[in-house]
Amino acid sequence: MKKEIVSPCISICKTDPVSGYCYGCARTNDEKKLWKNESVSNEWKEQNLKEITQRMSGWQLDTFKESYKHKLNKGISLFKKSLLESK
Repeated sequence: MKKEIVSPCISICKTDPVSGYCYGCARTNDEKKLWKNESVSNEWKEQNLKEITQRMSGWQLDTFKESYKHKLNKGISLFKKSLLESK
């Protein structure tokens, strides 16, 4: 059985019009589509995780790492958690 690699989406889904990268996860729209494709290999996903973190720096990288770690441990990003708590 194939081990699931958790999507890097941290629920901040807005694409920068200049770079074409998502503000939350730094993926392109094409990369987002590939993550949803069941035939995409874990090797590609692992490589993509490395690539997207290399695209980030400063607060964006810090925020992504913190929220993605929370998602891995708790099953929900920090942004989505705060949205649910504010309701």
